[in-house]
Amino acid sequence: MQHPCQIEQRELALPDQRIHYRIYRNPTVSSDRKLVLLHGAGVAGEDTWHAMTAFLDQWREILVPDLRGMGQTHAPDGEEHPFTAQQLMLDISQLVDRLSWWQFDLGGYSMGGLVSLLYKQAHPERVAKQYLLEPAVLDRPCWETTVALRQQYSAAADQLRTGDAEQGVVNFLDTISPNRKVSTQAERLTIDRLAQRPLGFANALHCVTHAINELDREQLVAAQGDVSSFVGGHSVDLMHQYHRGLAERMPSWHYFMVPGTDHSLPFQKPRQIARIMNAELERYLAH
Repeated sequence: MQHPCQIEQRELALPDQRIHYRIYRNPTVSSDRKLVLLHGAGVAGEDTWHAMTAFLDQWREILVPDLRGMGQTHAPDGEEHPFTAQQLMLDISQLVDRLSWWQFDLGGYSMGGLVSLLYKQAHPERVAKQYLLEPAVLDRPCWETTVALRQQYSAAADQLRTGDAEQGVVNFLDTISPNRKVSTQAERLTIDRLAQRPLGFANALHCVTHAINELDREQLVAAQGDVSSFVGGHSVDLMHQYHRGLAERMPSWHYFMVPGTDHSLPFQKPRQIARIMNAELERYLAH
């Protein structure tokens, strides 16, 4: 089908990075509402969100950047440099400032979910409605188990650095989606996507591990506003327990299980997730 949005591609030149981004403009939307969508480790913004943006009918403009190490965002010298979650958050901060987006809704998937959480904590007045798709660091109820899980991701990252990119990607997938039920073709596509920039992917995985050793998760969660969180139906039970528990104790936290999906949920069910996001914005605005 033809995409309903007009799509503009631009670049933000920072001293140490060239941030590539897309703006989707939907001329049929009467409001001036804006949405920022942040992708996860290893896969570009367009690959993650393009299909979903076709079904998001509540926003006039949707900003989809490529984070460091991924997509068309590169350092000026063309090398892959390590980065922190704080740097990713500051990149987004500079980008929305440059665009004069002073208030917007914010969505993040996996590592992008962590960056979204950090941005809301740092700039609570800028972010209205929030969407989190299996955000990094909100993996398990037990913090020690969450930290131990990140060490497994770091082991996969080390394999990516040593040159065995495909095996590193497979180990990552086995850790993050142990119950995944996908076709051989879908698995091949996922591996190929994640192996496009193996060093950038490795840096992204280490970035989250570094963040998890620095942050206070309880303070981070407490700083959030109205959140709709999505967890894949095939994802591990402990993740469902954690997000269900957040929804039970926080009136502003709304948990959704997406049947038939695993950690790759934005790629697997974009229309279904977009429909919930549209409805959740209407609920938020009604209150």
